[in-house]
Amino acid sequence: MKDKIRNPLYELTVSRIKESVREPEMLFWVFVFPILLAVALGIAFREKPADTLRIAVEESAGAGRISKLLSARSDIEPIILDYREANEQLRKGKVDLIIGIDDSTGTGQTGDLPGSLVFTYDETRSNSKMAHMASRDAIELGLGRKDTVSIRDNRVETSGSRYIDFLIPGLIGMNLMGSGMWGVGFAVVLARTRKLLKRLAATPMRRSHYMLGFMLSRMIFLIPEVAMLVVLGWLIFRVEVFGSVLDLVVVSILGSLTFAGLGLLVAARTRTLEGASGWMNFIMMPMYVLSGSFFSYERFPEFSLPIIRALPLTALNDALRAVMNDGRPLYSIWLELSVMTIWLILTFMVSLKIFRWQ
Repeated sequence: MKDKIRNPLYELTVSRIKESVREPEMLFWVFVFPILLAVALGIAFREKPADTLRIAVEESAGAGRISKLLSARSDIEPIILDYREANEQLRKGKVDLIIGIDDSTGTGQTGDLPGSLVFTYDETRSNSKMAHMASRDAIELGLGRKDTVSIRDNRVETSGSRYIDFLIPGLIGMNLMGSGMWGVGFAVVLARTRKLLKRLAATPMRRSHYMLGFMLSRMIFLIPEVAMLVVLGWLIFRVEVFGSVLDLVVVSILGSLTFAGLGLLVAARTRTLEGASGWMNFIMMPMYVLSGSFFSYERFPEFSLPIIRALPLTALNDALRAVMNDGRPLYSIWLELSVMTIWLILTFMVSLKIFRWQ
């Protein structure tokens, strides 16, 4: 009885999946490392109460009075020090502000202090600026300042606005880029160094089948790869998905295929693993920095933003955050999807054209 002949694309996809499962390093970098990174960064940048501002009050006749006025605020910790020690602690960052009294100016209008106050702080440090404003407010209020307008605070915590809400989609995008490029590009170059490509080229398979097999094998790992980070974010940090889960899957699939195509392009003519590693890092490192995985790319100069938005990882991160944090449907992120689709088509077609089988 003749064995049933299976489709070459099916066989190539299955063989690539089996190769991946047999590589413990790949399983670690795809599944374990992103979870460890998410937990570490989530804990490091978790939401917490505002830091206490430490303010040094120089020893003088009015130091006790100033210290008492500052203590009226719960976010200020006053400490009385001599001139030398206060300046030393400011230099080391142990205090945020120094308050001294210039007694050469005479007694202030209230008669409570023996002279005018001198604030010494480092304006390049945000905590120093905050300490300057908070201490002025505490002292003036304590000495009888009258507010000209009534202000009522309304404190809220907006869902999706925390750093961890920003971080999880960025980690998903970064992981899809890394696993797509390294998983596909390295495997192709390794097969070339072992002369497997030359043998496969002699078989009846289409060359496009070989490339598609790599890209389709990525789909098998995609769902657990994304799901683990989403579930982890929800269980530990209460990161919610405000949009459709189906939309999230579509964006993730397109992003994964895009970077698989980019990985194929890098490996299309590369002969050595060292060369592949160099090209991978050359392409990925700028996107790690520019594409908003860990912080907003809006921080970069205005003229560079169109170029940054044209990068595939930027488009993927923006699309993931639009679905997860903003609950937007696919049609509202057509631009990001178009950018990824263009990268996918171009990289696959160029790879097919220039691919080296020898």
